[in-house]
Amino acid sequence: MSGTLFIVATPIGNLEDLTPRARQTLASVDLIAAEDTRHTMRLLSNIGAKPALMALHDHNEERAAYKVMEALESGKDVALVSDAGTPLVSDPGFRVVREAHKQGIKVVPLPGASAVTAALSAAGLPTDRFSFEGFAPAKRVARRKWLESLANETRTIIMYESVHRIDECLADLVEGFGPDRNAFIGRELTKLHEQCVRGTLGKLKRLIDEGAIPRKGEFVIVVAGAERGPDSGIDVDRLLRLLSSHLSANQAARITAELTGQKKNALYERILTFKADNDDS
Repeated sequence: MSGTLFIVATPIGNLEDLTPRARQTLASVDLIAAEDTRHTMRLLSNIGAKPALMALHDHNEERAAYKVMEALESGKDVALVSDAGTPLVSDPGFRVVREAHKQGIKVVPLPGASAVTAALSAAGLPTDRFSFEGFAPAKRVARRKWLESLANETRTIIMYESVHRIDECLADLVEGFGPDRNAFIGRELTKLHEQCVRGTLGKLKRLIDEGAIPRKGEFVIVVAGAERGPDSGIDVDRLLRLLSSHLSANQAARITAELTGQKKNALYERILTFKADNDDS
């Protein structure tokens, strides 16, 4: 009998957010695959657990996945954890979970803390449809191009940003989305100096510049989706897929832009994303 792979959410700041079920699981599994073993060791010490630990991070995930699968196939139970929050959400672990499914290994999620849902719940922005985009590109040219592709997104947009680039990212958001778009910043969520601020992008940028929102800690940015225009009845993704199956990506993007009023470059990038997804599958 093979073991079970547990996907365990851990606190994003406040240790009291670790669920009783997660505590029990971390204390009982045979092995924990952790993004940073030193960080996880502190968490385990706090709850009095002493299972075996191994590192699984962005730089060794392929090799570590093989070791995790060996353990699972030998009948050992394994817990996968990241430094904070729910594993695989802008954190490593995808290869392990994908391989476990391929090999028929039982995968069990243990829900818990997540910066994405914590910020969304407090933002005061529509929650019925949202798009999590992860970290913005570090380079300014790439970041502006990336934001351009999101400017007409009608769902609420959630992204992460580092303390080193928060001011640059806000400046690019103001330029790309306009200063009047409603947004929210969650800084240091669940931690001692937690700060939740809602306002327009222009206001949030000013608060960053003035130091009212300190450049310290970890940031989650939530931005209201674009208002729907007269083309809201058009399923843009479906139209792009249909046209690009008969025309070049450039032609499909141009026609869709004329029909919807959206930017051609962003639509072109969307088509390339579809094709990349198809290649991966």
